[in-house]
Amino acid sequence: MGKFGWFLAGLGLGAVALKQMRDNPKAQQAVDELYAAAKDFGSAVMEGYSERETELTKSAAKRTPAKSTKKS
Repeated sequence: MGKFGWFLAGLGLGAVALKQMRDNPKAQQAVDELYAAAKDFGSAVMEGYSERETELTKSAAKRTPAKSTKKS
């Protein structure tokens, strides 16, 4: 199956999923829960990234020696 075939299969599955969500409130609730979980995960990853970046910045600042102004 070529790329175009996979594209058409994806469109078809997307249409079926959309119809299920419109007809079934439980499916919509499941999608909403999945969306909320993904958003929470993304927020946790960003928070961890920011914390680690702060740690590395502080660590690099401590290790950087002050430049000497003496001339020999």
